[in-house]
Amino acid sequence: MLRIAALIGVFVGLSSLAQENLFWKQWGDGQAEVAAYDLVVPRDNELRRGVAVSIFVPENFSNALRVKALPGKHPSTDIIPVMKLNLLKDFQTGVSGYRDMLSAFATLAPANGLPAGVLTKGVYSRQEWQGATFSQALIDKNRVKVTSHSYLDGEADQMRELAMQPNGMTEDGLWFWARGWTQPVLAPGEVKAVPMLTSAEPGKGLLQWTNVQLKRAPLTKKILVDAQQIDADLFTAQVMNGIRKDFYVERGGQRRILRWDFSNGERGQLIKSARMKPWELTGKGGEAALKQLGVLPRPVRTL
Repeated sequence: MLRIAALIGVFVGLSSLAQENLFWKQWGDGQAEVAAYDLVVPRDNELRRGVAVSIFVPENFSNALRVKALPGKHPSTDIIPVMKLNLLKDFQTGVSGYRDMLSAFATLAPANGLPAGVLTKGVYSRQEWQGATFSQALIDKNRVKVTSHSYLDGEADQMRELAMQPNGMTEDGLWFWARGWTQPVLAPGEVKAVPMLTSAEPGKGLLQWTNVQLKRAPLTKKILVDAQQIDADLFTAQVMNGIRKDFYVERGGQRRILRWDFSNGERGQLIKSARMKPWELTGKGGEAALKQLGVLPRPVRTL
């Protein structure tokens, strides 16, 4: 991991050296935060139950290729530090299984003419029995480059560009914003409206700019996780003429996302989380680590 202590001073969620040191004490150990959630998601006019898994991890990023940079393969001028989120949702709709995945990358240093704490890339993919869909947004100072592919007639293969909005944020970046890692950082009780690029999630239509009202509740709430009551800050994103998204974020510690509630019926409730290196647990026996997340490996002949 590129040492970026000198860069983190511009990281928007940190306001003092003590907070900077705390951030890297939590995130500079070369491990990822892996969390499992009980999931409810609306699909085909019904609420479906499933499991979601989030993986947050800092990594080095090739700015030229917008991919994880392998050690020694890129010049230092091409490397930017990012916080990566992989959010996977697994659920059943009758006979058909759904697999949704969001991969999002928020910068930890200024890049591409934008300040630290801006989503630089967002990718959403979906695999289900009828076909596959994929969409990607690459974000620069003046433009957003969008690529999408779908099995649906009329949505097959598209490439287009949107103008970047000043102080604009992205709907897929709300997962970082709620944890205090992207602008705007709100004080308790504060409300702010900003331009927002809609999600790359399949089925939500073409990415476009809209407005969102962001709010941080003045008081904390108690969220039950693994038989413990945990103080949580409530962060709300109300998309103008659209969905409301509530994120309950742990007040202290790693500021984990304890719960999310969306007005369309989707919700996630944290089961357990653990710090680990999942990329080193891919061999036989690695599935034993799932016990730390409160979930079970998939049995054979299970879809």
